[in-house]
Amino acid sequence: MDSPSPKPRLRDQFRAVIRVNHYSIRTEKSYWYWIRYFIRFHQMRHPLELGPAEVNAFLSWLATDRQVAAATQNLALNAIVFLYARVLEHPLGDIGETVRVKRPPRLPVVLTHAEAMSIIDRLAEPYKLMASLMYGAGLRVVETSRLRIKDIDFDRQIITVRDGKGGKDRTTLLPTALIQALHHRNQRIFSDWKSQDGFFAVPVSLPFALRRKYPSASRSLEWQWLFPSNNICLDEDGNSVRHHVHVSSIQRAVKIAVGEAGVGKPAGCHTFRHTFATELLRRGSDIRTVQTLLGHADVRTTQIYTHVLGQGFAGVQSPLG
Repeated sequence: MDSPSPKPRLRDQFRAVIRVNHYSIRTEKSYWYWIRYFIRFHQMRHPLELGPAEVNAFLSWLATDRQVAAATQNLALNAIVFLYARVLEHPLGDIGETVRVKRPPRLPVVLTHAEAMSIIDRLAEPYKLMASLMYGAGLRVVETSRLRIKDIDFDRQIITVRDGKGGKDRTTLLPTALIQALHHRNQRIFSDWKSQDGFFAVPVSLPFALRRKYPSASRSLEWQWLFPSNNICLDEDGNSVRHHVHVSSIQRAVKIAVGEAGVGKPAGCHTFRHTFATELLRRGSDIRTVQTLLGHADVRTTQIYTHVLGQGFAGVQSPLG
């Protein structure tokens, strides 16, 4: 009689479930980091031996001892809930009252238009174009690095953001000032990477099952990364592919440029997106339109920028004028 096959390791179970549900690689890495942290916190006990009380203790420890941010504590909770509900198929239920991190109300750091352009002008390509897209189209740094040639619609002058925050697609405006630079970018990619048969010698990484459904897509022009990495890596199937430029490289470049510009603000890549929103509102754009361009699910998230502008007081003026 054949012995039963061994049960897959928890890591393999987790990977199979998260990929069949089409979660992003970033989410997969983040979730596994917190699941592994949770297991180590409880002396490497299997999660099936743990329950709501142990989850409560871990989350409370993060708040009191580690003093993590509210968003970090929420991410850890989401990862553990996913593990129990989707991987182990043993939903947690009520975990009781945890010590929650209090999120202090903070206004985002924003730049003036002159400050934003001063930073951008100090960047070399392709980072100058990437920062220009973050400021000119309100893109997140990850959304910018993931742009493909097919996502730029020059005729309608729009940019399509695929699989943005929350797994949602959206469109935003394509700045007129960047059209020529983007055309030049497309031409350079075509001339630098194309092989003689009109296709690209090294395929690009494709999401999920697309590389199996459309085997030639990874070598076609429209699927090429707008900002490809110079290095070759392996995809989930072990094939050699070209990925997009890593976000850490543009983040480092922007950090250096901020220091050189001397703006005196703790600015980074996401500051360009904040500045995009405040500049649109300052110039009279409707808040609902700005909400759509940013991809915010709730207009209250967008309304924070009205407070940055000092427009949150219903027109009340100081008695000093």
